[in-house]
Order: sequence, then C-alpha cells, then structure tokens
Amino acid sequence: MIYSMTGFARVHQQAEWGEAAWELRSVNHRYLELNLRLPEQVRDCEPLVREAIKAKLQRGKIDVTLRFQPKEGVNGFAVDQDLVAQLLQAHEQLKAQSGVAGELNATTLLRWPGVLQAQDQNMDAVKATLLQWVDAALDQLLAQRQREGERIAELMLEKLAVVEQQVAIVEQAIPAIQAQQRDKLLARFEEAQVKLDAERLEQELVMLAQKMDVAEECDRLKTHCQEMRHSLEKGGVIGRRLDFLLQEFNREANTLGSKSIDTQTTQAAVELKVTIEQIREQIQNLE
Repeated sequence: MIYSMTGFARVHQQAEWGEAAWELRSVNHRYLELNLRLPEQVRDCEPLVREAIKAKLQRGKIDVTLRFQPKEGVNGFAVDQDLVAQLLQAHEQLKAQSGVAGELNATTLLRWPGVLQAQDQNMDAVKATLLQWVDAALDQLLAQRQREGERIAELMLEKLAVVEQQVAIVEQAIPAIQAQQRDKLLARFEEAQVKLDAERLEQELVMLAQKMDVAEECDRLKTHCQEMRHSLEKGGVIGRRLDFLLQEFNREANTLGSKSIDTQTTQAAVELKVTIEQIREQIQNLE
C-alpha cells in the first residue's frame, strides 16, 4: 500500500468520566515530526502517544491535539469553598480597616495554599481509554492517507506513460534525423566544392552520429520508468526512493535535450522535463 503524507482525523468519544476529542493533522515533511498539545491532567501520556504514532507513521509533520473535558467533580481537583469564603471575608475586613482599595481575583485565590485540593480518582483508567481513542484516530488518519496515496500512484502511472511516449517519439525520429543530417552534410561539401575521400567522409558521419546518439539516454529513461512502476506496485515507504530516482530522470532528460539538433526531439525533451516535474510534485506527497 502507498500512503500520502497529507490527512486529517478526528475522534470524539464519551465515557463515565467525561469526554475527549483527538484531532490529528498531517502534512508533508522530510522526516517524522510530532507536535503534541495535551491538557495538563494527562500530560504524562505524551511518551505513549508518541510511541503509538511512530509505530504507524514513518514520515510527515503531525499535529496532535487532545480536547479533554472531564465531568464536574472528576477533573482531579476540588475547590475548598469554605477556605475561599474565609479569604474573601478577610479581604473585605482588611480593606475596611486599612482603607486601601483593591480587588481579589480568582487567579490569586487559586494560588493560595489549600484552595485547590487534589481528588482521589483512577486516572490510569482515563489515560488507558484516551490511548485507545488515539489509536482509533490514527487508523482513521491512515485510511485517509492510503486513499490519497493510491490516487497519487494512479496519477504518477499516467505521467510515466507520457514519459515513455516521448521516449518512443525520439527513438522513432532518430533514423530520419540522422539521414537528414547526413544529406545536409554532403550538400555542404558539394556546395563548398570540397572533395573528401570515403574514409574521411565516414569519419565525419560517425562523429555526427555520435553527437546525435541518445539511445543510452532513452534506454535509461525506460529503465527508470520500469523501476518506478515496480516501486509503486511494491508500496510501503517509497517517497525518498522515488525522489532519488527522479533525479536520474532529470539527468537523462537534460542530456537528451543537450544532444538535440532537431525541433521534434527538442520538443520531446521539453515535454519530458515538464512531465518529470509534475511527477516530482506528486512524489513530495508520498510517505
């Protein structure tokens, strides 16, 4: 199977302790980069979440967000209302006695020792459930990445057919171009009234043929097409491999263009480079 690096998944679930929603966003990246945003109550789950992601994803920039909403009374903390009332009363008395105006905000109250009291609860069960839900979100993300990856593979196969078509055009045109260049060379000798012996003429024709010879470049382009098809059929994590292979495509297309001395082969070389660039853009999305 072939996977894209782009995808989105969201899993929202409820339990007896409250509700939570995992959101996973994935975009292209050279390596696997994880950016996790977890609430403070379950921050210690982060290493396990990272392990779960690394077990299923190889490349991409992954943004992971957990929205965690426990039910009232099971959020891990309770406010000592009696202590808060005492603090507020003491504050009002102090204002009346000193005559100094001032407000006591909620943040200051929460910082007072003893106002927030930890509640006894089984957070291990909550975290275990959250990890199950992030696995479900990962499966959802993988399914979307797979669908997009398969579509990208189809587009790439269509572009490979265009590459092979252009190579075939060049191969079919070469014999006629060589004959045409040979006739032009003989016509120039005749026009200049230069008489060459058969051996010298043969040397000139051989040099001309070597200058125009693109058989090696065409063979390599066809071989690269076969190798890319093989990689697409095999699937897996192939993005970097195909990116390297595409560099070889570009090298052969550039050489073919530099050797071109005919409009038809020049146009074919340009079309090759355009198609190869289109393939490269698609490869950037593959894992």
